[in-house]
Amino acid sequence: MCVFCEIIAGRSEASVVLDGASSFAFLDLHPLFHGHVLLMPKVHHETLVELPPELVEPLFADARRLARAVELAMGAEGTFVAMNNRVSQSVPHLHVHVVPRRKGDGLKGFFWPRTKYASVDERNDVASRIRAAL
Repeated sequence: MCVFCEIIAGRSEASVVLDGASSFAFLDLHPLFHGHVLLMPKVHHETLVELPPELVEPLFADARRLARAVELAMGAEGTFVAMNNRVSQSVPHLHVHVVPRRKGDGLKGFFWPRTKYASVDERNDVASRIRAAL
């Protein structure tokens, strides 16, 4: 069983902040900043693509609630809300990071280098390929 499923089942310790009907959230053990929360569906799904449609809205409604709660509780100016799917996903159980933010906190936007499209044509080609995949 995965480490997050163990926490959800109450077999591993965590500082729980939300135990909802379909979502569960607790403090990250290695936070970017104090108040860094991990939110996940209670039922094991590895990625967002695998999450059943009926669980998408409840999960993101809880992400929205937690973003506001983290801001208020931590006296933050905002939050960073993100998830990984497979690559850089430390635990293979879908989870959303909700991290309190303050101006000048040292967190620089995204954690990876940015690239550029060689041309508008290349950018439009990429957009076309994604539209076709939809």
